[in-house]
Amino acid sequence: MTLPPDADAPEEIRWEGRFITAKTRGRWEFVGRARGIKAAVILAVDEEDNVILVDQYRVPLQRRCLELPAGLVGDESDMADEDPANAAIRELEEETGYRAGIMENMGEFFSSPGMVSESFTLFRARDLVKVGEGGGVDDEDIVVHRVPLSRIGEVIADFRAKDYAMDVKMLALLGPALLR
Repeated sequence: MTLPPDADAPEEIRWEGRFITAKTRGRWEFVGRARGIKAAVILAVDEEDNVILVDQYRVPLQRRCLELPAGLVGDESDMADEDPANAAIRELEEETGYRAGIMENMGEFFSSPGMVSESFTLFRARDLVKVGEGGGVDDEDIVVHRVPLSRIGEVIADFRAKDYAMDVKMLALLGPALLR
């Protein structure tokens, strides 16, 4: 296998903020998380086959976005070595008000590898117990949705009709429906 010409070029940081770093490697421009921060994404399905989703306003999109619950791992200085599973447990409860009895690591994924070096670890939350209202912390303004998996396609269509953006990870819920 032959590597592309820019694969061995040195990585250069063009700009770095608190959470994002803009970089170049040869002709390639891309962004990544600053300080090696990663993300945890949670697929939470309750015993009645309802998936727990969230929506929140996303400034880069200038609209609300329907998403799987998620959050950053080790984004605070006192949590730099946070275990991703612990972050997933914390974020699920903060965002949705659900606590998982089991948090299963499903592996690392990349959402837009031609532009973003960021990865996330997908977790499958099992044995859910409602322990609070959710909604996030500070000014996140997260709205929680409990959606029957059997209706996920029509629910996504309904949100689209209301001009909601769709997080790419929503594709995981559509599965075989996309192949029809």
